[in-house]
Amino acid sequence: MDPGFPAAHTTVTTATTKTNQASASLWFDASYVRTTAGILKIAAMVLSAIGFICIAASDHSQHSKANWYYFVCIGGFWITGVLLVFYLFHIVEKFYTIKWLLIEFLYNALWSFFYMTAAAACASQGGRVAAWAAAAFFGFIAMMVYGFDAFLKFKGYRSGELPQETKLPTTTTGQPSY
Repeated sequence: MDPGFPAAHTTVTTATTKTNQASASLWFDASYVRTTAGILKIAAMVLSAIGFICIAASDHSQHSKANWYYFVCIGGFWITGVLLVFYLFHIVEKFYTIKWLLIEFLYNALWSFFYMTAAAACASQGGRVAAWAAAAFFGFIAMMVYGFDAFLKFKGYRSGELPQETKLPTTTTGQPSY
């Protein structure tokens, strides 16, 4: 027998699973921003902010079309920001009975439609006002981001995915093995 190797050793099993149960506490999870859903949320917020700035910088910022674009940008920015915070702090796990994927699908589909109408309204004025042309460009990109996110949420909802994968605390079991 090798004197450097013990006669008995312990086997450790680590299990990580998904669950539909609410977690005991909230915690900040910065890794969410590296997921596809996190990247799409941040992209939507950035595009909303840039579009808002484009319209606000124009000489025709009080036009009714500009007001519609403002509403879409600000609404998208704040609602998406709240959803981002919910996922960053795992708040969606506290309210696991809510159909988050369905709600997000409906929100993203609606905001994709809103961005299509707002960007088209800006594009109709884009030949005369350069800031509106830029806003239309960013609005159409935001429409695609929201549309793609809606597609992913619908696909996830139909397949029964959880809105956010829950990692249970690691459990360690060990039994001596001879």
